[in-house]
Amino acid sequence: MSLKLGVPSKGRLMEKTFDWFAERGVRLALAGGEREYAGRVDGIDGIELVLLSAGEIPRELAAGRIHLGVTGTDLIREKLGQWEQRVEELAELGFGHADLIIAVPQAWVDVDTMDDLDAAAAAFRAEHGFRLRIATKYHRLVRDYLRDCGVADYQLVDSQGATEGTVKNETAEAVADITSTGDTLRANHLKILSDGLILRSSATLYRARNAEVTGEERAALAALQERLGL
Repeated sequence: MSLKLGVPSKGRLMEKTFDWFAERGVRLALAGGEREYAGRVDGIDGIELVLLSAGEIPRELAAGRIHLGVTGTDLIREKLGQWEQRVEELAELGFGHADLIIAVPQAWVDVDTMDDLDAAAAAFRAEHGFRLRIATKYHRLVRDYLRDCGVADYQLVDSQGATEGTVKNETAEAVADITSTGDTLRANHLKILSDGLILRSSATLYRARNAEVTGEERAALAALQERLGL
């Protein structure tokens, strides 16, 4: 059996992951063409490369079907309850930086903090008869953060893409989304609350805590960690 390493299957995240390992003497490569989801690992024995979407990697780690995986901090913490008990952070890779934030319309001149949002949400419900809508795909993280901040009169609206446009389209009053530069938020006339940072995310190498490991796989893991300087 081989130690299974899951990495993103396409895009800049895959390229930067390949570069990060290559800089440390471990070469990851596609086994076939760009459209073929098969890979190989050169430079160290006993490791199998598994190409997955970044969103699938947390699930596969939690299930123990892969031993190691590279994905975003945001995806691990959103998709895995009690994530610390299910995976171990081995290394931040230094790329894929983005912030999960809460943003509201720039026109809300009196709303700059989470306390302001709480007051605005209560006023919104009193005026309109329904809870203020916050569009997001990060339900667990956003719900926990809003609870910790004492915001009560809201409802989460699922948004799996173009979240910043939901306010303009009048399907939400605020958004909670991942952003790197904030440019798209500003282009949609949204502003980040001064204390609206939920999580700083980056590409990270994780180890599955409950994956079964043979003696050979344990040796391959030790060799890989030594090569990577972990």
